[in-house]
Amino acid sequence: MAKYSESDGRCAVLLQYHYGVYTAGSTVSLFGMWAHKLAVAWLAWELTRSSLWVGAVAFSELVPSLILAPYAGVIADRYDRRLITIISQLFGMLQAVLLGWLMLTGRLSEAADVWWLVAMSGFLGVVWSFNTAARLSMVPNLVAHRYILPAIAFNSAIYNLARIVGPALAGFIMVRWGVGEAFLFNALTFSVFIVTLLMIRQVRTEESRRGSGGAFAQSIEGLAYARRHAGIRPMLIILMAFAFGGKSLLELLPEFADHVFGRGTQGLADLTVAAGTGALIASVWLAGRGTVIGLTDLVVKALLVLALAVSGLIVTDWFPLALGSMALLGAAGVIGGTGTQTLMQHVVDGGMRGRVMSLYGLIHRGGPAVGALTMGAAADLVGIRVAAASGAILCIGLWLWMIGRQKMTVSALEIRKE
Repeated sequence: MAKYSESDGRCAVLLQYHYGVYTAGSTVSLFGMWAHKLAVAWLAWELTRSSLWVGAVAFSELVPSLILAPYAGVIADRYDRRLITIISQLFGMLQAVLLGWLMLTGRLSEAADVWWLVAMSGFLGVVWSFNTAARLSMVPNLVAHRYILPAIAFNSAIYNLARIVGPALAGFIMVRWGVGEAFLFNALTFSVFIVTLLMIRQVRTEESRRGSGGAFAQSIEGLAYARRHAGIRPMLIILMAFAFGGKSLLELLPEFADHVFGRGTQGLADLTVAAGTGALIASVWLAGRGTVIGLTDLVVKALLVLALAVSGLIVTDWFPLALGSMALLGAAGVIGGTGTQTLMQHVVDGGMRGRVMSLYGLIHRGGPAVGALTMGAAADLVGIRVAAASGAILCIGLWLWMIGRQKMTVSALEIRKE
């Protein structure tokens, strides 16, 4: 396995021009994206006072991905990933502008108007199906191969920094002006990212490796590749537990903030920022490791930590303990999400990268949406705390499942066969 010095990996990756410019634009855009997510969740709650509807809005983003994600991976393996990212960002900006206009013109003010949120979220699901596959598979191609691991880790650190800054900005904007202005702020950040994408190019391309057969056949080929791979298959299964068991709670925080802790919009922002703080600390630490050795073990242990974090959130009425639990949940979640992606990017064949990353994106984004919908429905019947407990049980179950498979998985993921 090729190695680089830790200081070289941590610092020099940002000096890679194309990655550095990309990261600057992506950072601004992610601030807007997290502000947008908080605004959508709060608006769904404010319109309906139902966690089921909050979950349904989140779930509506998943439905297009279920159909399009494998095909989007094929497109990312066939065509210019940078161009696909630019086009999808333009459509994402359009969605933010439309939501802002609907809000500012009073068309989103009654419970029945929640269907606008469902429709707009479904449209965004189509956009992100292609964006996720192209963007995740493009990032490793913005740097020399020895910088791939720190590039992915820094990308995660920026993503989680945005989880702190974005909700804080959203809380400020919504309190001072309103939800519509938060959507327009997101649209503005999209434009910044699009400009930076126009300034960069990939230093290494993989899109020419198209294989044989049509798009459907190649998407099936990607699924079969992931299923057969002794390391990628268990990582995708573990990722499901992180997505269903932990990230789905982030979609249901409005009820925790409002009903459980009685703190409204500010409480929602505080809980989200706490999760982002834990995630940022974990992602910066991962960026400094400089190696995949031992990362599989960390991912497996993070399953257990995630279960403990969920348990801490649901057994307390004391808000400081809830904030600490959310920080722990954020840290465990980023070790799981970033760790699984790093390990898969480390060993995946370049010609399959787009298809494998589309599966990663489907689970990483879609899993929380499915979890939010099912937990939201359960919450309306048995209460949010009992519903959330199912996530902790799932994580413990998969942690036990991985114990006997860990040695083989380590061999498949941490030793790159050139």
